[in-house]
Amino acid sequence: MTLNNGTTTSHGPTAGAARMPGYAGTLAAACGAVFVAQVANALPASLNGLLQADLDTHGSQLTWVTSAFMVTVVCFEFTFGVLGDLFGRRRLVVAGTLLVAAGSTVAALAPTVQVLWVGAALNGLGAGAMFPGSLTAITAVARTPRERSHAVAVWSGFLSAGAALSPLLGGMFAELGSWRGSFWVLVGLALVSAVLTLALSAESKAPEGRRFDVPGQITFALGLILVLYGAVEGPESGWSTLPVVLAFVVGACFLAVFVRVELRAEAPILDLSLFRNRAFTVSAVAAVIGMLAFLGACFATSMWLGPVQHQDPIRVALPFLALQGPAFVLIPVVSRLLHRVAASWLLTSGFVLMAAGCLLCARLDVENPHLGAFAAPALLIGVGFALTVSSVTAVALDSVPPRLAGMASATTNMLRDLGFALGPVVVGAVALSHAGSAFAAHLAGGGLPAGQLAAARGVAAAGGPIAVDSLPPGAPGAAAHGLALDALGSGFSTAFLVCGVAAAVAAALTAFGMIGQSAHRPSQSGEPAARPGASAGGTAEPAPAVPRP
Repeated sequence: MTLNNGTTTSHGPTAGAARMPGYAGTLAAACGAVFVAQVANALPASLNGLLQADLDTHGSQLTWVTSAFMVTVVCFEFTFGVLGDLFGRRRLVVAGTLLVAAGSTVAALAPTVQVLWVGAALNGLGAGAMFPGSLTAITAVARTPRERSHAVAVWSGFLSAGAALSPLLGGMFAELGSWRGSFWVLVGLALVSAVLTLALSAESKAPEGRRFDVPGQITFALGLILVLYGAVEGPESGWSTLPVVLAFVVGACFLAVFVRVELRAEAPILDLSLFRNRAFTVSAVAAVIGMLAFLGACFATSMWLGPVQHQDPIRVALPFLALQGPAFVLIPVVSRLLHRVAASWLLTSGFVLMAAGCLLCARLDVENPHLGAFAAPALLIGVGFALTVSSVTAVALDSVPPRLAGMASATTNMLRDLGFALGPVVVGAVALSHAGSAFAAHLAGGGLPAGQLAAARGVAAAGGPIAVDSLPPGAPGAAAHGLALDALGSGFSTAFLVCGVAAAVAAALTAFGMIGQSAHRPSQSGEPAARPGASAGGTAEPAPAVPRP
């Protein structure tokens, strides 16, 4: 069978034929792999409070637990797609699951938060291999477009289910033992997935014309990591400190070199000519900003309920059913809508709903522990995300010629994941900077006894308001607990507000930036594009894009 870009993956009739040997097993293994990868992604959401208490972390350190995963995914997703095409998708998925098992083992044994970062980064590398490898494996064994669409819909359902259930699973096992037990469960799931992939999945390759863009990969990874490091560390280390300033400057230089390299590369990992198309550029920018808003809101929710309010992991996990669940439940609805409604309008509607939910979250009272206050805002954000996550790639595909569909889908997915990576970074920077300033002002006029005041300032200097908020009753500085809670509530309310504004900007971009562009028509295929890496460089036919928050 030859896909629309000429890549040969199988032979024989393409219509009305029996399924290829290994189709059912490959689909089952791929669904199991993507579920495990997504569990690894979302697991820390319900554990931030326990991590803060057990490892004595402060705000930016918790940000890195989430960011280390997404940064590695974004940095290497194009390269993983090439690896799968050259050496085999089944091998790539197995390697990814073993990396997740190794990363989760490191996390489970981590004596410090710095070791936990290493585990999260290994999990991100593993998941970054599993996402494109599993998707391309099932598109390679499907014989017809209809069968391929069905397979990817099932795959996307397992991915969405992993996002919705992971915080709940983490919370349940943390309640039974400790947060370390959650990672041991993930080790077991990853090993089972590796065995299933080896036993059930068919191997496939597409090496023709595929090669590495080593200079582009190196400059992109270094530039992105350095810029994100500066953004994460700035709130607590100080924006004018030498390490933060150097990170921004050197990172920006690497990214500038990356652009120059890609303009001259024979096989670039990012085809910059795509951005000459206005509709594609608008959808790409909206993807980054909108997904920043979504995962930023998710991260702010986990921090609000966990390290700030110190709620049980199970209670922290419950709002994520509303935040992540609609992307799974509404898959058939969104698929039908993409056939009948212009994807750009679905995109705009979704961003509007996300903006409304974030703005409602910004009005929450940090002293109110009841989860009912999160129900409506979380559901609005979740439904909005369900409408946008598939539509953004449909808009991108509708705006470019068919010959560029593969690269367009890969680029859009990478930019969407960049938004996911930026979400916790931006939220952490905004919330912690604002909370630190507010706490200092509260202390100045709080009327605390001199001893308590000095102790609170010392604790805040070392770990920020979150450290003061976590002091046990009677400890030096604990009298400032209420002041720290108010400051943190103000900081994260501001962060929710920023997420709402970002979603509103994305809505305005898609509503007014595509006037007169082809993206206003309904998606011709009704199917958004493949996962990043699966189609990087145009090696796979477009297939539904799905959430990976």
